[in-house]
Amino acid sequence: MTNQISIRTLDIPSIHRFGIGFDSMLYDLARLASANASNYPPYNLVKTDENSFAIELAVAGFKEGEIDVSVEKNVLTIKGSKKDSIPDNFEYLHRGISQRNFERTFPLAEHIEVTGALVRDGMLIIDLFRLVPESDKPKSIAISYLK
Repeated sequence: MTNQISIRTLDIPSIHRFGIGFDSMLYDLARLASANASNYPPYNLVKTDENSFAIELAVAGFKEGEIDVSVEKNVLTIKGSKKDSIPDNFEYLHRGISQRNFERTFPLAEHIEVTGALVRDGMLIIDLFRLVPESDKPKSIAISYLK
């Protein structure tokens, strides 16, 4: 027998008691919860080192010029739209590879920069890098002792 926990309500004011400055995190959670939950095209999220990440998106069948990648207000948007149609004398006996138009968005955390994108072997690979300013990096605070 498995135990299941179900959360029926989210009491955001009570969450604020446990931390300071988490307003943007709660905003991001609300945005993710309301996002369209499409599963096409499938994707992978890869962490290559401490500050480098990649999004791999399966885009087999899309040609150059049919995929658009943009970033606006910390949201990465990937759009794919097929431009050519199937010739009249062409008939699929089985079509298991979907080539429909898509739009997929990924909210980016603060200080995440998109550094490049390439298509290799039917996979769109978008490179991301976390560039944290010196002012936001952890710092040690000296403690003074009175004698």
